[in-house]
Amino acid sequence: MLRYRGPRCSTGWPGYARRAAPRTLLSEIQAQESSVGKRRDVVALYDDQTKTIYLWDKWTGSRPAELSVLVHEMVHHLQNEAGTSYECAAEREKLAYEVQDKWLGLFGRNLESEFEINGLALLISTSCAMAMGLY
Repeated sequence: MLRYRGPRCSTGWPGYARRAAPRTLLSEIQAQESSVGKRRDVVALYDDQTKTIYLWDKWTGSRPAELSVLVHEMVHHLQNEAGTSYECAAEREKLAYEVQDKWLGLFGRNLESEFEINGLALLISTSCAMAMGLY
């Protein structure tokens, strides 16, 4: 079962709780991102072990861009549930970004216009060679 946990969740829904992302998980993600070049702010995390999506504290879900972040993290949940394996953590981002971009396309938007993530940035950030420093 997937559990959503985030500071902006509706407290009226059973099973929802306010909780911050574990520092170790956040540190791990930031280290991966800084190793592949331009570091972006972490706005959401998916914890494979607890099957929990963490969204940043200003997330409201009121805009397509914000909802696309949840879509991105849901892809990670589905990857986890399917037991999909990847050569490296960066490689599993490729499908999540593709789905997120398609979601944004439904609203006439894309990753570049909403998050300044272009094709080259995606190629680099989803490359195991770049993530492992083998470039």
